Amino acid sequence: MKYMLLIIGTQDAEPTTPEADQSLMQAFMAYTKEVYDAGVMVHSNALDSFETATSVRVGASGERVVTDGPFAETREYLGGYYVLDLPDLDAAIDWAARCPGARAGRVEVRPIQDFDLS
Repeated sequence: MKYMLLIIGTQDAEPTTPEADQSLMQAFMAYTKEVYDAGVMVHSNALDSFETATSVRVGASGERVVTDGPFAETREYLGGYYVLDLPDLDAAIDWAARCPGARAGRVEVRPIQDFDLS
């Protein structure tokens, strides 16, 4: 089964020095290599800064409401994700706990639904 590990960061936990930022990036690179070497990697990407996000909502009368930023009134943001092919939720939780994002923020684990479109 495929699981998405959503890396949720917080503005309060952002690295405050170039050295801390480099250390976090190295930890993510090592984790990415570990996931790849284990043969469970399906896909992964980091997202651009939350400051570049745009949110779109369609109101009841069909009007589009476009706002800057990922969410209103929150200090959390989606920083990136991994899609892993794993046998069960326990394995997904294990991989999520190893992710550097779990120490810098949190990692949300979500099973991916498989729709047969044929």
